Amino acid sequence: SCRGCCPKQRGPAPGAILGPMSTLTVRRLLVDLKPPVARHWNGGDAFRTALFNALSMSFPAGEQFFIDAVRRGMKALPPAQQVRREDELQAFIGQEATHRRIHGLFNDHLAHQGLVNRWQDRIVARSAKLGAMNPRNWVAVTAATEHWTAIFAEHLLAHPQLLQGAEPRLRDLWLWHCAEECEHRSTAFDLYLALGGNAHWRKRIFRVVSWHFSVDLARQTLHNLWRDGTWWRPATWASAWRVLLGPQGLVRLGLAPWRRYLRDDFHPSQGDGRAGEQWLAAHAALVPPVRAG
Repeated sequence: SCRGCCPKQRGPAPGAILGPMSTLTVRRLLVDLKPPVARHWNGGDAFRTALFNALSMSFPAGEQFFIDAVRRGMKALPPAQQVRREDELQAFIGQEATHRRIHGLFNDHLAHQGLVNRWQDRIVARSAKLGAMNPRNWVAVTAATEHWTAIFAEHLLAHPQLLQGAEPRLRDLWLWHCAEECEHRSTAFDLYLALGGNAHWRKRIFRVVSWHFSVDLARQTLHNLWRDGTWWRPATWASAWRVLLGPQGLVRLGLAPWRRYLRDDFHPSQGDGRAGEQWLAAHAALVPPVRAG
């Protein structure tokens, strides 16, 4: 598990000088989330809708954990490193706080539809168990989860058919979120290294996070389908097969990037963030900057 102190570090010494800082931009998303959301907003597809809804249900509590972890990690850095990394880390916090707020508004619509967010409570409970643990472990959990979100973000940007027929404002919400996940994919990882994190514990914690994330996503998606009354329909499971296991399926194509995290020489920058950069550039008027880090 993630509990306990890390063993003697074999990675960079705490406060080690790493590569150049990332430049992150905190943006506003100019979409109107006040009108009600259609029950099957994602192209009328019950499974795609339930899957995306489940992911959104994890974000308010999950993003708050990331914010808390990065704040703890930043305070644990030597003063010189705090100054060097402050702009990037504060911009990361700003992006995550915006994601948390926007998905909270979206999740309010899901609650009005009768969907019950069970995933959020599990995230809060696990966060409480971490308690006063070494901030490095908090950051390791964040970096591991950020890799999962980056895999999904890259996949969605490369396969926009997953949002085919979606309400335009919700399509924009998801693509904006994915683009920013690609943009800040290295921040928590680099902070973990700066805190002296090593590959052994990075990989060990990643396996634990992977188990919880995949099981929680499956449980919440199934619960959404059950509450929606569409879990028994053959069309629901035909869609699940296409989305997850088909030739362009998330599981089939996501396994290789998932495994890359288990390499000793892994770094998130090895991923391809060009699609996210292109989307943000093409939609600059929709996502104007608040501030840059």
